[in-house]
Amino acid sequence: MSRVQISIDRGGTFTDIWANIPNKGEIVFKLLSVDPSNYNDAPTEGIRRILESFTGKEIPKGSKLDGNLIEWIKMGTTVATNALLERKGEKFVYVTTQDFHDVLKIGTQARPELFNLHIKKPAPLYDEVLQVEERITIETSSDDPNQQEVDVSSDPNLRLTDSGSIIRIIKPLNVEKTTSDLEGLYSKGYRNLAIAFAHSFVYNKHEKMVKDIALKIGFKYVTLSSEISPIIGILNRGNSASIDAYLTPHVQKYIDNFLSSFSNKPRVEFMKSDGGLCSASKFSGLNAILSGPAGGVVGFSQTAYESKPVIGFDMGGTSTDVCRFGGQLEVDYENNTAGIEIFAPQLQIHTVAAGGGSILKWENGLFHAGPESASAHPGPACYKKGGPLTITDANLFLGRLVKSQFPNIFGPNADEPLDDQTTTEKFIELTKVINKDTGKNFTPQQVALGFLKVANETMSRSIREVTEARGFATKEHDLTSFGGAGGQHCCAIAKNLGINRIIIHKYSSILSAYGMTLADNSTEFREPFKGDLNQESLQNVLDACKGLEQKAKTELEPQLIDSSRIKLKTKISLNLKYRNSNTLFAVEADEDDFLNTDFEAKFLKQHEREFGFTLQTPIIIDSIIVKSIINTNESNAKVAINDELSKITKTTPVPSTTQLVNFESGQLESKVFHLKDLSPGSIIAGPALIIDETQTLLLEPNTTATILSNHIVITVDSDSQTTLKEEISSDTPLEQADPILLSVFGHRFMSIAEQMGRTLQRTSVSTSIKERLDFSCAIFGPDGGLVANAPHIPVHLGSMQYAIQYQHDLWLGKLKPGDVLVSNHPEAGGTHLPDITVITPVFFQDEIVFYVASRGHHQDIGGIGVTAMIPNSKELWQEGVSIKSFKLVSGGKFDEKGIKRIFEEPAKYPGSSATRNLHNNLSDLKAQISANQRGTLLMQALFEEYGKLVVQYYMKAIRQNSELAIRDFFKKQALLHKGGKLKAIDYFDDGTPVQLEITIDGEKGEAFFDFTGTGPEVYGPMNTPEAITHSCVIYVLRCLIDMDIPLNQGCLTPCKIYIPENTILNPSGFVAICGSTIAGQRITDVLLKAFGICAASQGCANSFGFGTGGKDPITGERLQGFTFAEAIGGGAGAGPWGGETVDACNVHCTNTRTTDIEIIEWRTPVLVSQWCIRKGSGGDGLVKGGNGAVREIEARIPLRVSILSERRVFAPYGMNGGEDGAKGLNIWFRKQKDGSFIATRMGPKEIININAGDRVQINTPGGGGYGVKIDN
Repeated sequence: MSRVQISIDRGGTFTDIWANIPNKGEIVFKLLSVDPSNYNDAPTEGIRRILESFTGKEIPKGSKLDGNLIEWIKMGTTVATNALLERKGEKFVYVTTQDFHDVLKIGTQARPELFNLHIKKPAPLYDEVLQVEERITIETSSDDPNQQEVDVSSDPNLRLTDSGSIIRIIKPLNVEKTTSDLEGLYSKGYRNLAIAFAHSFVYNKHEKMVKDIALKIGFKYVTLSSEISPIIGILNRGNSASIDAYLTPHVQKYIDNFLSSFSNKPRVEFMKSDGGLCSASKFSGLNAILSGPAGGVVGFSQTAYESKPVIGFDMGGTSTDVCRFGGQLEVDYENNTAGIEIFAPQLQIHTVAAGGGSILKWENGLFHAGPESASAHPGPACYKKGGPLTITDANLFLGRLVKSQFPNIFGPNADEPLDDQTTTEKFIELTKVINKDTGKNFTPQQVALGFLKVANETMSRSIREVTEARGFATKEHDLTSFGGAGGQHCCAIAKNLGINRIIIHKYSSILSAYGMTLADNSTEFREPFKGDLNQESLQNVLDACKGLEQKAKTELEPQLIDSSRIKLKTKISLNLKYRNSNTLFAVEADEDDFLNTDFEAKFLKQHEREFGFTLQTPIIIDSIIVKSIINTNESNAKVAINDELSKITKTTPVPSTTQLVNFESGQLESKVFHLKDLSPGSIIAGPALIIDETQTLLLEPNTTATILSNHIVITVDSDSQTTLKEEISSDTPLEQADPILLSVFGHRFMSIAEQMGRTLQRTSVSTSIKERLDFSCAIFGPDGGLVANAPHIPVHLGSMQYAIQYQHDLWLGKLKPGDVLVSNHPEAGGTHLPDITVITPVFFQDEIVFYVASRGHHQDIGGIGVTAMIPNSKELWQEGVSIKSFKLVSGGKFDEKGIKRIFEEPAKYPGSSATRNLHNNLSDLKAQISANQRGTLLMQALFEEYGKLVVQYYMKAIRQNSELAIRDFFKKQALLHKGGKLKAIDYFDDGTPVQLEITIDGEKGEAFFDFTGTGPEVYGPMNTPEAITHSCVIYVLRCLIDMDIPLNQGCLTPCKIYIPENTILNPSGFVAICGSTIAGQRITDVLLKAFGICAASQGCANSFGFGTGGKDPITGERLQGFTFAEAIGGGAGAGPWGGETVDACNVHCTNTRTTDIEIIEWRTPVLVSQWCIRKGSGGDGLVKGGNGAVREIEARIPLRVSILSERRVFAPYGMNGGEDGAKGLNIWFRKQKDGSFIATRMGPKEIININAGDRVQINTPGGGGYGVKIDN
């Protein structure tokens, strides 16, 4: 007997359903996902209706459904995603290695919102943490050039793992204590555990032993990080295990409830985040997070792709998902979900907060669409529930929706039609405000069009992220639109991006559900591997794959419906990377010919495409991926679109009616068609509306739609893109700038800077830039003034433009296309010497029209220290490489000889070494050049699109926009402070004062920042180039203004800053400056203190490092070695906003990430013996200050260790009666012969030589408290 086939996508708002009913064909429909007055579960209700149609019999609600009538159900669901976002998962305990109990709470130590003084980070998912006595580490160190071969048989505590790594068991698992602790937790009612031990990805015996103990005690669900995420990084692995333990029991409860609706259980499969299906019993929380969107990607990959790559554009109510398909589904493993870093296979889907419900705002002279959403309640203004204007309202107001097509489900009683009257009134009122603010004479229609233009640019920016940012030309793609709101925007998006064809499937409004129908069943297993890419390693990989293949087959074979007809297929991929890089590329083996696959050529091709270069560096096999697939899709869904287009007989259909629709060219009478009335071959020229049951498709002017049997294909006239090249002249006043285009250019400039940053992160090799993200990228005008700076490192924000302006003046008229400059000197606009700036002039028609630049922190540039942050430096020459200006690339040729000579210079000075790893420095400089090249190409494309006059005009207008916002802020501050002067003083640990007096001119909206009284320059490293103070001023103003304004030169135009010469904030070129970025924390504290905003944060960046090698201070001999450096977070200062103040976080001028403890131990010969929150270090008060952190390392070989720190003498101040935060404390634990330790207190700035077994502990400061504590 033929049976029903059903696919379901249970989304947040709607549940989309596709079914194939024997003798009746395919049907599609939507249900509200939550409608408790009509049904308990939307998928169950949908199936009930389908079975009624199939049997012709009424099936009462609530009665059991006969699963024997169903061949299969394929389903995607947001159950896991919603539980994660709403924090409604199951209780569990996180079980981890002793002294790493705070790893997940600390996270990356970076703050998610750069300019929010009330730092908010997602709380951990666990309810309790169990610290377990066990410890292993990696025996070898990849960064140490002196690493010796290890004889595993020489020590009973050494093990050679299956992946080829050598580990040392430092502390065996304490079985007795662990059992007792787990029994105690069980008695408290816990039933679920997530286990993540240090280095379990290479040796998981301890994790497995604890799981066995837990299951014997009676725990129901135990997830091991080594099984679900066998990759280096305890943070991501621990988060992955936590999400799994938190969500999987919740998901399985939902599945159990769903299956309980059937008298005979049907075959049910669920869509995973990687685009494959799995059985209900194997569906876990970790692989369910992108369940619904993954269905959409599979759907368009199977229905819209022939040979030309396709961009999927899925616009919903609150957000838009975009994805690229070029022949195979592309999977990311490192992902951020709800603010939590995880490692799990997910399709590369980029989400942007712009959907039909995105709120429209006029703020600071700019149009904003989102990111805030009106959600379903109250919804858009037209829902008649008191909601704000949204994108949906703009489309309705402009005639782009047909009001009569919507059911009467709106208003407070859900029984009224769409309310276009309220929408009209709101647009009229908003237009009055905008015209009053700008002096313009916009019509309400122009305002609505302006908001749509900004929303379309926001979504286009997201599409560029999945194409241009990865080396693909956007114009070389088709666009496919699906989801409820995409049809109104797809033509505008295509014009924006230069795409000339749009493909829309007949099921586009429920494509995620239909995609489940077309998906394959799959399972994937991963295993770490350590080895160079060579034939010997490949043979070892092949041997390892046999076991993984068997595991995959065992899991999938029960899902084979007909093993004689459907075969199981296995794909093997290797995660490859360059040595000392962590950028992985998954390279798939040739089918049935693993050993003869040219993995190297494939890897180099991918690297070349994405980054524009390759390296002469060994390629390493990092891990193995084995994926087994059952292809059960026999559907003829994929139609040969081009073939059908060539064969159709063209007809011109008659519209059912017409409707006035507003476009940029004016209000046009547009034909209205119903899709169900259109036959294949129908040709419709825009402007027109094509209406389906669940969506409306807008054809803009200069577009033409062709109706096919299963698709609508829209061609976009390549000449239809609007041009502005003749609208601006060189003397057009900035006041005449179009605020709509101002918003659009703001997006474009920022998008370019962001893409530069992504390129730099991916192409760099050093820990400092790649993992800690200590870099910034920006674009500058032809005068060197800042135009747009991606939100990377705050201390770079206002300072980089001085470096560009210095080079601009120095090289005026001498630079040519293909030239690139490099500089780091404080007199040339540098911050400190480790921050090396690479500058590229952008030429257009033989003229420099812009500059692009990237600044990256190089952790070793030579000098007298062990890292670039040298605590005992006194004079600038002691701090390493110093470059006022050097042409790094001339006419496209990299001057390797010249830059090597410069990097060797420090070794000529007494007691000073050259860099220990010149290869890393050169590779990072090339990565910075690559980032600039990305920016150059994108800027040149912008000039081609709009013309030089328009781009440069709006560059100046955006600067003016920022200037006006700052002026308005100062006017408000003058009223708040009643014209009084704002004063503050604070001290460096050596007693040097930083004194500030701010005088605000309320009439002009200007401020004078006077640092008179600040102490003289010091014979030490804390001197600070003037540019850093400018950065701190910009940072503080942006935090206080609390609006999304562009960060550029205009922010400083209303500011006059006076710093006396030869003071610590404006030193001579003689003294050392490497601590200047730490000094920036004190400058920021003083600025915030003057404004009376909040208590002091930790006031430090705790620059900690260690290494070996360099020049021997006694013999002068140059020794091989390595260096490692990081900045350690501390407590944030409390403020009047209340709530919990964040612990162990990077604050203010820095926002770098911590290096994962496993990566530190993998690369260097140390043990991280503690990484946790420093409890009780935050200042008390009405609102407590944040706690600092404890970072402790143990040397496994003799090391040279350095710490450059502040707030060890003067505590972070409290405010308004709040108490001070705890001062920082640095301790050296010297190991004695009997195994005991003697604690020796270190100063704030020290370099010491320690022996194997010694420990160094850095206790970072807490933040100050706010307000007088009220005793209960």
